[in-house]
Amino acid sequence: MVTIRDVAALAGFSIATVSRVLSKPDTVTEATRHRVQQSIDALGYEPNFAAKSLRMARVSKILLTVPDISNPFFGSVIRGAEDAASIAGYSIVLGDTRHDEDRELQYGSMLRRREVDGLIFLGHKLPPNLTQMLEARDDAPIVNGCEHSPDLPVTSVHIDNHRAAMDAMEYLYALGHRDIGVITGPLESPLSRDRLSGVRAAAASVNLSASLKVSVGDFTVDSGEREARAFLTATKRPTAIFCFSDEMAIGALSAMRSIGLDCPANLSLMGFDDIRFARVMHPPLSTVSQPADAIGRESVRLLLEILGGQSTGKTSITLPHQLILRASTRALNQTVV
Repeated sequence: MVTIRDVAALAGFSIATVSRVLSKPDTVTEATRHRVQQSIDALGYEPNFAAKSLRMARVSKILLTVPDISNPFFGSVIRGAEDAASIAGYSIVLGDTRHDEDRELQYGSMLRRREVDGLIFLGHKLPPNLTQMLEARDDAPIVNGCEHSPDLPVTSVHIDNHRAAMDAMEYLYALGHRDIGVITGPLESPLSRDRLSGVRAAAASVNLSASLKVSVGDFTVDSGEREARAFLTATKRPTAIFCFSDEMAIGALSAMRSIGLDCPANLSLMGFDDIRFARVMHPPLSTVSQPADAIGRESVRLLLEILGGQSTGKTSITLPHQLILRASTRALNQTVV
């Protein structure tokens, strides 16, 4: 096991100097800090994060990582986080991981090197190089926004995705739809799995599990168009499609129009997220609204509680969702005026 003695030997400093770098970095020069950090990185040394004496001075920066910065939903979460952080005197450092593990490791290293005070990650994967920090510290400054997985021992802010998807399906069933196509997100994501479990629960409650059609997308417009086209060109097409993101719903609408179908006259369409484009689509999109701004603000608030020593342990906060009903859905066989 690598020790502080090994770090000191490689860096060419005494153990006392390395200890000062770790516990009181403001008392040593930047060159000394840099040299010690290089040795720590080279040896893979992990200090005892549980000891408060080893914490470095605050830099008043919060790292916020997103899995896909091109997704407009995340823009509202980021804005909420930025507003809350600014009020508290912190800056947001933004990282786009693009579902790439090397990028995730790179951003995780920023927290390990204390280049930022804490991490908010909006995807479902925690950088693997932060696992030891979580194991060593009950108060690791890490918060998960948007997704929630019991397997991740971190504080989180999210909606009840299972219940939200159930609500959307129950609404479509109440409109008389019996053949419903569902386009999920990637099923390695707990968020997608929770929504799919809600879909299946709603179908089972009305004995329509056998008529449910499920296809897997990736939250993008292109995947929505591709999977919807497969539904619409099947021998028996659905009368409604429920997409797990508004972006995929936009793609599904494009697929409908490309083969001459009208929404909602020929087929109802529902999305998820209520991004800012949803209300100005033609027709305006029925969707499940997530409080994106509040997710960002609450994530920052919880992280600041951890940094301030006010956290009472791992917290899971569930924020309310809402069905937003617009013109893209209608009762089956209802005449469109």
